[in-house]
Amino acid sequence: MFDRLELLIGNDNLNKLKNKTVLILGVGGVGGYVVESLARSSVGHLILVDFDKVDITNINRQIIATNDNIGKLKVDCFKERINSINPDCVVDTYSIFYGNDNKDMIFNEKIDYIVDCCDSLESKMIIIKESIKRNIPVISSMGTGNKFHPELLKISKLKNTCYDPLAKKLRYLLKDDNEALNIKVVYSEEIPIKGLEKIGSTSFVPSVAGLLLSSVVINDFLEGDLK
Repeated sequence: MFDRLELLIGNDNLNKLKNKTVLILGVGGVGGYVVESLARSSVGHLILVDFDKVDITNINRQIIATNDNIGKLKVDCFKERINSINPDCVVDTYSIFYGNDNKDMIFNEKIDYIVDCCDSLESKMIIIKESIKRNIPVISSMGTGNKFHPELLKISKLKNTCYDPLAKKLRYLLKDDNEALNIKVVYSEEIPIKGLEKIGSTSFVPSVAGLLLSSVVINDFLEGDLK
């Protein structure tokens, strides 16, 4: 199943990935591609957290969004999809809005990495602080709405972001927390398109952001082990 990946990283590293657990908070336009690519990279255990259902407005950008899935819980759709892609991958799901009242319930098992792809500023702050408290590596996605150029996406530290309204708010709220300001993020240097009635989106900016997030996770897992 993973022969082509094994050619790149070797059998030992493939087995290493099969023993890793990744928590993905938010499985929409960005997080969905994180889930998909990690499952296709032989990661053995995925924990998916998202309270939302598939909506017709998701179809233009979310990998799980099809007409057949409208109205279904996103985490349930992904569990079914991942089982059909990689049956050996264990998928745990939490259909919750992550916040202070339930911040501990998703940490029932050892987690090797957290990928934050949620839209809520409060949830982002909570998961970042929990990751630091629990000494779990984390990478966070900044905003991809109202942006049109995936080539302007960057991997950086939160404190070094620019032209991203969400990152600006997060930097301000975490300004006294040096560890939080130094977490890894994926953000865009594109100035958001203004004057729209609602947040616009494409199929290619969120997806590329998700794939960049996954690439960081996999490379961090295999750091020093690749030829």
